[in-house]
Amino acid sequence: MGYPLVEHPVGAQVFVNGSYFAVSSPEVAVLQEPYDKLAYYETIRLMDKTPLFWEEHLERLSKSVSSDLSDSITLEGIVEDIKDFLTKVPNEDYRSLRIVASPDYRVIHYVDITLPTEEDFKSGISAASLLWERQDPNIKAFRGDYKAAVAAVFDETEAFEVVLADNDGRLYEGSKSNFFAIVDGAVYSAPDDKILIGITRRRVMEALDKEGIELKIGTFTLNELKESGAALFVSSTPFDILPIASVDGVEFSSADNAVLKRIMSAYAGQTAEYITDNKFWEA
Repeated sequence: MGYPLVEHPVGAQVFVNGSYFAVSSPEVAVLQEPYDKLAYYETIRLMDKTPLFWEEHLERLSKSVSSDLSDSITLEGIVEDIKDFLTKVPNEDYRSLRIVASPDYRVIHYVDITLPTEEDFKSGISAASLLWERQDPNIKAFRGDYKAAVAAVFDETEAFEVVLADNDGRLYEGSKSNFFAIVDGAVYSAPDDKILIGITRRRVMEALDKEGIELKIGTFTLNELKESGAALFVSSTPFDILPIASVDGVEFSSADNAVLKRIMSAYAGQTAEYITDNKFWEA
């Protein structure tokens, strides 16, 4: 099932194979139609004109591309292309950058992503679950059937995020985030081979280590999480760390959890330090 190479583009122009086209141009419209070949992508958050954790995003993109059996995708010069795009298509309003690599196209554009509000960070978000076992979870690629299933849940609910459940009903990953549970003071995450290794998830783990908070590998059903009095949160590049207030209507007191507050504070410090020390424009 094909999927568009360009979705929700914003800004004046889109970079396509070394050229620039207006967002409303026919060249970009073609890329918003379903594309049948597998395409790989990264979404990078922009802060203070800096692509946040860009090295790790490009490392993951390279890993995804290296799995492609077509052997026709190259990332040579990608850093230079990103710099060129950010210089030629400057912005003050858009906070997310999308990079797409396929056998036929290299695309860079600003992407419109629904971002959390201050109230979401303060009180937590609502989530809905979806029974879905991911294929090749460590590879970040456009998959039409998966995107359609997730979109259907968003359309049917008022959820900010969809949390995937495996065939045993255990919640393990967000549709656009990594999922965590805090149970008895320890933080639980799904096994690495079951999920997409998120860039922010790595930073969460660094924050856990810094704060001396125990990390355990494990997953739970929604009922088990409710009975244990767990606090839940998700992490993602566009929105950092977000408490979860409910899943499928089942409520959790996540935003008030002391362990989660420590994690969020430590992560904010890491991000500020990265922005100060980052050398993207010198790379």
